[in-house]
Amino acid sequence: MISDDEIIISDESGLEKVMKILFTYENEERNKNYVFVYEEGNEDDVMAFIYNEDNKSLEEIEDDEEYGEVEEVFNAFLEDPKFNEIKK
Repeated sequence: MISDDEIIISDESGLEKVMKILFTYENEERNKNYVFVYEEGNEDDVMAFIYNEDNKSLEEIEDDEEYGEVEEVFNAFLEDPKFNEIKK
């Protein structure tokens, strides 16, 4: 069963994986929502996607500038002391 902090992602071969949601954020300038996910047991491999609320789908981030902005948000998240408490 999937919980509120999980999402199912299909890879290129159609294999579905249950991923844990680390956090989400909205970029108002781009009018987009992003979700950061990881596979349980592999917390160091975090992936970010654009989350389309209308059709509940994920899109890869293909624009280099947009990816850089998302990376900055992730790095700020990692520097937050609350994150270090979660990892313990």
